Amino acid sequence: MTAAPVDLSVYLVTDTAQCAARGRSVAETVVLAVAGGVTAVQIREKHATGREFLHTVLEVAAVLPERVTLLVNDRVDVFLAARAAGARVTGVHVGQSDLPPAAVRELIGEDAVLGLSAATPEQLRAAAEDPARVHHVGIGALHATRTKADAPAPLGHAGFARLARLSDLPAVAIGGITPADLPCLRDAGAVGAAAVSGICAAEDPRASARAYARAWARARVENLA
Repeated sequence: MTAAPVDLSVYLVTDTAQCAARGRSVAETVVLAVAGGVTAVQIREKHATGREFLHTVLEVAAVLPERVTLLVNDRVDVFLAARAAGARVTGVHVGQSDLPPAAVRELIGEDAVLGLSAATPEQLRAAAEDPARVHHVGIGALHATRTKADAPAPLGHAGFARLARLSDLPAVAIGGITPADLPCLRDAGAVGAAAVSGICAAEDPRASARAYARAWARARVENLA
């Protein structure tokens, strides 16, 4: 795989409904979150039409700095359409019920980033052995969460650490994560932590993102001490 290195440390997964409840669009929320320190954004639209999903991706891509990773959740067709429209999209993130990673890789090419959700030892082993060369895995749910209806049972810190040790693939934690979780996650070897409600539902997404970014940076200093 030849995908360029990306920074997944402070990883925003968007939720349109939560953003709207605060009177903001997804793009407006993303701009504030990036100003606070978000390094990667995944656009997740479980209920939007393909046209609506594409519109959101294009809106976000237009305001996102080049240094920030932009991933499309599940919809390989939306990623391809955005790329064909000239948008700077980094890659896709798929789940266990979506297209197989090998098929996704064939469609998106070698230069795109491919993330895969994994919640069991078997899924992690399959990801590591897949010839599609998955770029990273999303492991969760760390805590109970209502932002994903089909989220697996909570792992807790010990469960995440146990799963992360089973694979050499970079691991991002997700599921009800707060800044207080980041020291344990970084100590367990996570390359990043994803937040949904913690940023999208926040009154001040910039301040919330800054709290995650500072906690991640402090965790690095503490781990080096």
